Amino acid sequence: MDLRLEVPRKLLGLLAGPGRYRVAYGGRGSAKSWSFARILLADAMGRRMRILCARELQLSIQESVHKLLCEQIQTMGLDGFFDAQKTTIKGRNGSEFIFSGIKSDPNKIKSMEGVDVCWVEEAAKVSAESWETLIPTIRKPGSEIWVTFNPESEDDPTFRRFIVNPPPDAKVLKINWEDNPWFPNELRAEKDYLYRVDPEAAAHVWGGETRRITNSQVLRGRFRIEFFEPGEDWDGPYFGSDWGFAVDPTTLVKIWAKGRSLYVEHEAYGIGVEIDQTPALFDTVPGAREHACRADSARPETISYMRRNGYPHMVAAAKGAGSVEDGVEHLRSYEEIIIHPRCTHTAQEARLWSYRTDRLSGDVLPVLLDKHNHCWDAIRYALEPISRTGGAMGYLEYIQRLNATGVQA
Repeated sequence: MDLRLEVPRKLLGLLAGPGRYRVAYGGRGSAKSWSFARILLADAMGRRMRILCARELQLSIQESVHKLLCEQIQTMGLDGFFDAQKTTIKGRNGSEFIFSGIKSDPNKIKSMEGVDVCWVEEAAKVSAESWETLIPTIRKPGSEIWVTFNPESEDDPTFRRFIVNPPPDAKVLKINWEDNPWFPNELRAEKDYLYRVDPEAAAHVWGGETRRITNSQVLRGRFRIEFFEPGEDWDGPYFGSDWGFAVDPTTLVKIWAKGRSLYVEHEAYGIGVEIDQTPALFDTVPGAREHACRADSARPETISYMRRNGYPHMVAAAKGAGSVEDGVEHLRSYEEIIIHPRCTHTAQEARLWSYRTDRLSGDVLPVLLDKHNHCWDAIRYALEPISRTGGAMGYLEYIQRLNATGVQA
């Protein structure tokens, strides 16, 4: 079969010649993950291979790169060669892709035999203990370990192992958005926006630089990124939206609550979205038209437009004096905030949303920086009836109280 393999040219040097470790790291939009997927699929067609796709935690197949590989199989027109089964992917020549979590199933990892290539995706989260478990397991002569990740902290075990003190038999490459000839315009708008409002944060998100974890972060120690499915006994869903101004992002979030845990399940996010494009953007969030949605009251004309165009349950958030501080206090009152991996912008803002720091003393000031908060403003609006009353409030009751404040619903 004549296969044309399209990957960024910069990656070719990483793949040439022998190497125990092949490490690609950098910012968003570099195409490193789907490039590794394409290369491994092509290799698995050329010879019989056993490829382990590993990550720190994997409680279900949805948490693996299984979906990414299936998408690339379709894009590359390889459906006739690969059989994508529920938990594995098999080739006609006997090649096989298997998926496992290192920390979540260490005994399975230790019992692996005959692995030709182990691909560790989202490796920034892999602990030192997990690396000590995994590396001796990949012991077939000529076997390799491929690693892809977006750096977080320079103290993370993966960053120190492969970037600060790389093994002598490691090939390491930093690759970013500018190395991706297929970098999409949607991501370009997001990149340009972040470089405009916060160059330091953009250097981390898009430039692949590490970022210090500081006490100024609003949600420090409160959140984690993890797959989940809402339960029947959960409260919600709750919807909230924040309007973009000029080229700022417009956002919609869908969240749930269970006890002292908050769950962010879906998000819609767009920069420079025109008012007539907003309903279609919000339609990407399941159930958004059927439920009450509390939106930023600063744009009553936008709320009115949305109510006339398929979102009759949208109302203005009451806001008012102290509402921001109360909302942040309510968010921090949760024991944990779990963000679904599909909510990439909510997770990014959770890492970046911060209080102001004094330039001279370094003291954290009780002043919120007005950036990296668009998804979290939407979440604050969604939770407004709960944060104001200490419990969930019905839609009609909320409308009555909202109107009593003088805010037009």
